[in-house]
Amino acid sequence: MLPRTEDAYLEAVRDGGGEVADLSPETRGIVWLSITRAAELTDTLSANPQVQWVQLPFAGVDAFADTLRACNRPGLVWTSAKGAYSQPVAEHALALTLAALRELPKRARATSWASASGLSLYGAEVVVVGAGGIALEYIRLLQPFDVRVTVVRRSAEPVAGAARTVTSDRLDEVIADADVVMLAAASTDDTARLIGAPQLARMKDTAVLVNIARGALVDSDALLEALRSGSIHGAGLDVTSPEPLPDGHPLYSEERCVITPHTADTPDMVRPLLAERIRLNTEAFLRTGDFVGIVAPSSGY
Repeated sequence: MLPRTEDAYLEAVRDGGGEVADLSPETRGIVWLSITRAAELTDTLSANPQVQWVQLPFAGVDAFADTLRACNRPGLVWTSAKGAYSQPVAEHALALTLAALRELPKRARATSWASASGLSLYGAEVVVVGAGGIALEYIRLLQPFDVRVTVVRRSAEPVAGAARTVTSDRLDEVIADADVVMLAAASTDDTARLIGAPQLARMKDTAVLVNIARGALVDSDALLEALRSGSIHGAGLDVTSPEPLPDGHPLYSEERCVITPHTADTPDMVRPLLAERIRLNTEAFLRTGDFVGIVAPSSGY
């Protein structure tokens, strides 16, 4: 377990049948617990070709893109926490959706009474970009609102709870009719600035954008302009580009935008969920082979 340890995760390895020890020629699996020290993981794997399994700490693995490219080799299994944090992140996405529609950022800043405003989620057209665990849980949470969901993903394979599923090349088409666009896709070269000025211009002036994926999926300057001009109704962001968003950034001043500091899943929420993922994958590595959250280095997620 590197580059640090934590009791909950040590216990998870043991519960999965594993043994926690210092790195040595006998080490076969690594649980890596830092997203900011990816370069150290690259060095560790390069020096330890006997390692056969690496567990990464978060759902998104974009911080480890260079490591995945440099250290991918036959017989090495990569797993992440994708899907493990679906419930808290989807819950947060729903909260941001409602906050943006109901103009809660504007009302939170108000110092006087005002006329009624805001939009309802009931019966809305919702476009969800991505089809992983967070997207699926978000779709499930939307069921009481009687919405119509369109999922945008790499393939047109149907998604449970969605009225239709379309491929990524149709994104510009489907967002034109959306009341809500929720981003839950992986951050890759293909999804960089997926939502830019052209896409924002196609959205309705009553539509909201929600991003709980990665900040790189959205052109922040284009979003700022769309909010300032009123060409979209609002935005809910748990991730930004750059991140952290610098103090005084103009997005903070936009009354149509609610920003949370990448806290859709807090450390206290993450700990038991990651521990269970570590337990399952330790057991898979040692006995069953049923890994959860396998990462394909070629696709980056």
